[in-house]
Amino acid sequence: MTVGANQAATTEFPELGFYALAGHAPSSRHLLDEIRDGEEMGFGTAFISERYNKKEAATLCGAAGAVTDRITIATAATNHNTRHPMVTAGYARTMQSLTGGRFVLGLGRGIERVQDAYGIEHITTAQMDDFAGLMRRLFRGEVIMGHDGPAGAYPVLHLDAALDEHLPMNLVAFGDNSLRLAGRCFDEVILHTYFTDETTARCVATVKQAAEEAGRDPADVRVWSCFATVGDHLPADRRLLKSVGRMATYLQAYGDLLVRTNGWDPAVLKRFRADDLVAGSRGGFDSTATTPILEHLATLIPDEWLAPSATGSPQACVAAIQHQLALGCDAVILHGATPSELEPIIDAYRALTGG
Repeated sequence: MTVGANQAATTEFPELGFYALAGHAPSSRHLLDEIRDGEEMGFGTAFISERYNKKEAATLCGAAGAVTDRITIATAATNHNTRHPMVTAGYARTMQSLTGGRFVLGLGRGIERVQDAYGIEHITTAQMDDFAGLMRRLFRGEVIMGHDGPAGAYPVLHLDAALDEHLPMNLVAFGDNSLRLAGRCFDEVILHTYFTDETTARCVATVKQAAEEAGRDPADVRVWSCFATVGDHLPADRRLLKSVGRMATYLQAYGDLLVRTNGWDPAVLKRFRADDLVAGSRGGFDSTATTPILEHLATLIPDEWLAPSATGSPQACVAAIQHQLALGCDAVILHGATPSELEPIIDAYRALTGG
């Protein structure tokens, strides 16, 4: 069996990644310059998230793969139940062929309130486990007959009889069940933004232990810290949007889970939700909020909730990034900023590490 030829090792900083089209870019075409810039700056991986307006993952991944030569392209994430398994497998196989093996298929559980709005079934751990197994088997060239499992019932699934590859896959994980699943059968796991040090270290340990219990080498499961990176070289209004706006949006979407995971005070979340501005909001604050609104939201969110991030000077940001590695993470996504916005930080990282 051949392994997908992931080329991240040929980049300057295989341990660093960024999200393309961070936030709400005015045009999907901005992806092209961002991906080229990121590769030129030495990032190891470009992550592509999925929103249904201008960020459909398969289209963006194809564009990113076509204009790059070294950087790994990873979805983080798409939901397995929005496409037929053969469509997803075809997408992944096409990306591997297009990029020479620089693709990682990333899955996630999704946001339940969005799924409810669109009539999409909630995703279970068992479904993701089953679906990952189907992808593995398809990339081994198997003909899958009469599958009937948590991911669905399919008379026949088959991709290519001549295919015998390992498809790299990542899982965006939050709770213990997802973390353990990632350790058992995924190649990479992406933690959530604004995890405390204690939460991050615990999540890393959970993934690595699950890998070991499954008979895998824990070092073979790469844990990414998704780390909000908002340097003070950015304008104040942009910093506010990328920190307070992003956190407020998380609290809107799955505040209970984030608060419970970090052991934060649920009374603070209750007060946040009871605020008239929050209760009457329509849409995520990271896309709709003006600076006065963000300044008001900042009074509702404790500083300690925003503290797990890279802020301040480029050198201070680098120190915070390295701390994530010291906590046990294998790699760090500099989250919420474009490559051009991250350039001073990458320059400082290069100077410090001798890259």
